[in-house]
Amino acid sequence: MTSLDSITIEVADPAAAEHFYATFGVDVRIRASQEPTTGFRGFTLSLIAAQPADVNALVDAAVGAGATVIKPVTKSMWGYGGVVRAPDGTIWKVATSAKKDTGPASTRVDSIVLLLGVADMAASKRFYVDRGFTVSKSFARMYAEFDGGAVKLALYRRRALAKDAGVPPEGTGSHRISLGSTIDPCVDPDGFTWETTDVTARS
Repeated sequence: MTSLDSITIEVADPAAAEHFYATFGVDVRIRASQEPTTGFRGFTLSLIAAQPADVNALVDAAVGAGATVIKPVTKSMWGYGGVVRAPDGTIWKVATSAKKDTGPASTRVDSIVLLLGVADMAASKRFYVDRGFTVSKSFARMYAEFDGGAVKLALYRRRALAKDAGVPPEGTGSHRISLGSTIDPCVDPDGFTWETTDVTARS
């Protein structure tokens, strides 16, 4: 089964980004890039925590390290969460489906989800299925999710993803992100770059 094994975020200042993510407590790869990009980059990353107190702790850590709040943490029908933008421009959603705390607050992350904003759900889903990804959830032409990997991969319609993140959907230039898997290097229908990773390096 094919899966998403790693994420590399491309930034203008690698040292500052490494400091931010170390303080934020998120394990991502960093690479220098000066590729121009404006507006919404077409993706968001989600940190899934166990309880509301953990969401608060993670958002506080992000803001303390230099992130800005796009959507303050709040309760909703599905749980509790908020959205922040890292100093490098990456949008992070921090959330939990739990509505009550069951223990002391921590900054532990249960899982990471990469949501790609797509123009044509059927074409993008077919692209990944053809490369060995297994669909675990699919909702018409709105959303698709795939099994396995160090990071869960999901597809969402671009405008809906931007709305969920609290930003305008317009954006041009580089996505400033590269995705690692055992598939051959390629570019998906929405311009996201995939690089080959060593299967022995999988976590």
